Amino acid sequence: MQLQEKIVEKVLFLIALSSIFILALITFFIFEEGIPLILKVGPKAFLLGQKWIPSKGLFGIFPMIVSSFWVTIGALLLGIPLGLACTIFLSELIPPSVGTLFRPAIQLLAAIPSVIYGFWGLIVLVPLIRNYMGGPGLSILAGSLVLGFMILPTIITISEDALKALPPSYKAGAFALGATHWQTIWRVLIPAARSGIVASVILGMGRALGETMAMIMILGNAVKMPTSFLDSARTLTTNIGIEMGYASGGHRQALFATGIVLFFIIMTLNTLAIFLSKRRAH
Repeated sequence: MQLQEKIVEKVLFLIALSSIFILALITFFIFEEGIPLILKVGPKAFLLGQKWIPSKGLFGIFPMIVSSFWVTIGALLLGIPLGLACTIFLSELIPPSVGTLFRPAIQLLAAIPSVIYGFWGLIVLVPLIRNYMGGPGLSILAGSLVLGFMILPTIITISEDALKALPPSYKAGAFALGATHWQTIWRVLIPAARSGIVASVILGMGRALGETMAMIMILGNAVKMPTSFLDSARTLTTNIGIEMGYASGGHRQALFATGIVLFFIIMTLNTLAIFLSKRRAH
């Protein structure tokens, strides 16, 4: 029996190790392809350059970095208040039996393919923005609205878990002091679960930064510095998705170098989210 347990333990250990090995292999491959281009062009010229013309050897990705954060910030402006409102509604304002009907619907948002979100944005949001707000319609605003809905499952699920993990004494103590239900939620529960809620927002931000297909369809893919939410733009991920199919030589290396920048951004956000989650646990 002990021999069987040891064998199972070793097999599970190897499986876990294989996942780490695959991640390390992917990381090595990306860095091997991208680092030579960054060293050749120069980190400053690559990160802060404003012209992306691969045919002329110009590989500045700063407009795409700025566009990525514009789209992400726009998504968070929609996703944070809407996600927090849904979290409070599900965890505090409806009976548990009713909540079991709403949660699968929210989780279904995460199962919808991103191309469906992009198609919906292209058919519904883009014409509305073009007709009522001006501009080409294919814009940062359209991308932000679509991403705002795409990150809702992440924010709602993790935030609700953070609220449910709080000791019942928090709520009981607030009621004992004469606080209303809403005062208890806003002044006691939300601040107590703050680290978990912030972690959900950071993970949602990482989800938004990494989205590709939907953004290819509705951002307009203009490589320029954005000045308005109605401008067309191109993010780091859409740049890779659009050009990788025909890139070669230094152009291909530049796309891998773009992946390195994106890799560091996402890893930083995930590390910060893990740190905040551990703070909540303690």
